[in-house]
Amino acid sequence: MTDDVAPLPTLRIHALEVGYPIAGGTVAAVRGVSLTVGAHECLGVVGESGSGKTQLFMAVMGLLPGGAHVTGSALFQDEEILWLPPDQLNRIRGSKLAMVFQDPMTSLTPHLKIGVQLAEILVHHRGVSWRDAESAALRALDRVHIPDPQRRLKQYPHQLSGGMRQRVMIAMSLLCEPALVIADEPTSALDVSVQARILELLRDLRAETGISIVLISHDLAVVASLADRVVVMYAGRVVESAPTEDLMRKPLHPYSSLLIQCVPDLRRPRAGRMPFVPGQTPGAGEPDRGCAFAPRCPRSTERCASERPALVNVGSGAEVACHHPLL
Repeated sequence: MTDDVAPLPTLRIHALEVGYPIAGGTVAAVRGVSLTVGAHECLGVVGESGSGKTQLFMAVMGLLPGGAHVTGSALFQDEEILWLPPDQLNRIRGSKLAMVFQDPMTSLTPHLKIGVQLAEILVHHRGVSWRDAESAALRALDRVHIPDPQRRLKQYPHQLSGGMRQRVMIAMSLLCEPALVIADEPTSALDVSVQARILELLRDLRAETGISIVLISHDLAVVASLADRVVVMYAGRVVESAPTEDLMRKPLHPYSSLLIQCVPDLRRPRAGRMPFVPGQTPGAGEPDRGCAFAPRCPRSTERCASERPALVNVGSGAEVACHHPLL
């Protein structure tokens, strides 16, 4: 009898940094981020605008603008992809590694019918015939519960609702049966009822296919509804990571705690103003010293302003970067 061997992580990011040149220096968008996405896992990545969460995964996908300066490592299924030549990376993107963006209208080609856009992915990546690709496109739309899929294949993106366009993008990302789908704010442009249906769809597809998912969002409630683990980013760094249930029940970083307090709880309606995180996120090019959250933190001390806290393991699968964690 042999011991079971744990599957390799789908994605391992190590010490990844993203910067952009400016007059007299560089503006850092991502600052030494390391994280892992396990096989069949859904990892939530949360933070306010400017936290670096999207820049991190655009770097992994090789989709940053030409002026970006990237260092570090990204192992996808144990293969370094950060430095792959464009032709090799293109073979992985869309087949084994896919991304769903916030606004599908910026990702769908407006003058091409939905069926053509779906079919050409399989023709390009799998070399199948157009006839077979069109049949697969029909099945893909049916899989994401788009009504009357035969008719939708013949329509243009502007003829579909926002929720349907997002379903098309999800169907497109799954066509080649990828190992990892990165969903960047996939529900933020949708109303609440459509949000719930999209999240339920992602949950069902993950159970059905066993894919790994990275769910990027500024909305902790959205992330908590789907993710197994949550990574909290602030000013380009990871400040906390933990299993979702643990983080929601007992956050360790003051920033995580404030984000959770901002999640609406319909069971306990609030009187007056909705809670919010006071202060502003650091601006681009501000000095990188101490804890970036210190100016907004209710637990901040002089040490926080001068000494940057390291991300340390505190047990039970949790890490936190804070001199005064909520232990």
